[in-house]
Amino acid sequence: MTIAPEITTTTLVRLDVDGELLAVCEPSRLSAGRGVAVLLPDDRQAAVFMDRTGRVYAIDNTDPFTGASVLSRGLLGSAEGRPFVASPLLKQRFDLETGRCLDDDGVTVRTYAVR
Repeated sequence: MTIAPEITTTTLVRLDVDGELLAVCEPSRLSAGRGVAVLLPDDRQAAVFMDRTGRVYAIDNTDPFTGASVLSRGLLGSAEGRPFVASPLLKQRFDLETGRCLDDDGVTVRTYAVR
């Protein structure tokens, strides 16, 4: 008698970083409404968020107004149907889909496609 190996398929959250897919974690490791910081291969950081519907977003973790790597600790919300994170320091809001600062049109943060 042979026993077939158990086949498991684990879906991972992956970020597209400069054309390379970087496995971050299993979706179950993310909490809705909270962010986590992820160290990227080039020593930058990304902030990864899951909203209450289960959609995952990733942006640069550095607050462009202070230079601190804190956006993963920000509060999630929505304005006019657009998901955002508010920086925990000065409270500027960044659109999670585009990276655009909702409080200063001239400022953006990098976004990463989530696969």
